[in-house]
Amino acid sequence: MKIALLGYGKMGQVIERIAIERGHEIVLKKDEHNTYEGLSNADVAIDFSIPAAAVSNISNCFHNNVPVISGTTGWLEHYDEMVALCTEKNGAFISSSNFSLGVNIFFELNEYLAKMMSKLDSYRVEMEEIHHTQKLDAPSGTAISLAKGVIENSAYTDWTLENPTENQIHIDAKRIGTVPGTHTVTYNSAVDSIEIKHTAHNREGFALGAVIAAEWIVGKQGVFTMKDVLEFN
Repeated sequence: MKIALLGYGKMGQVIERIAIERGHEIVLKKDEHNTYEGLSNADVAIDFSIPAAAVSNISNCFHNNVPVISGTTGWLEHYDEMVALCTEKNGAFISSSNFSLGVNIFFELNEYLAKMMSKLDSYRVEMEEIHHTQKLDAPSGTAISLAKGVIENSAYTDWTLENPTENQIHIDAKRIGTVPGTHTVTYNSAVDSIEIKHTAHNREGFALGAVIAAEWIVGKQGVFTMKDVLEFN
């Protein structure tokens, strides 16, 4: 499989190594210093860039009939535009806040727990996410996905970084050292606490999941999620 890497930072370099280990070929390493030349030769593109570049990267994929996997966060105000363009061009697209297989299992666990806890008014939910100091967006896309998972399965209606109202989930976003990513969801009551937690030890899990998603999407049309890739639906 021929892969275009859109964004060649630390994540892009880990994805490159894992893709090559799995027998794939890298035909483009796109950063701010080069063009999209070679994109049309790719079987699939993997976008781990920056928010300002994501829309251009994804658009160029659809215009070149290249399926695209995007793990860039912080650009989702344009998500519906990209879905519409994907549909118009009969493209294939997966955007996820986190491609880690473990995190996607964690997403499912979070939704299941939220359904159970929604019947218990004595508990309040809160979230904490910790990432390295170079992460540009806060809260993380993964934390937002976790909050949405609770909101869709409970009476909560929104999330906030500030002091929460009755129907808001508080997210405590911390930037510490070189932490790859730690996410904790806690339900607190006067008598006890229930906590689920995912801790990433390195970038390998994110990269492997993105390559697996890229392998899966080749030959397909439509807008998909990691639930489709992992057959959770």
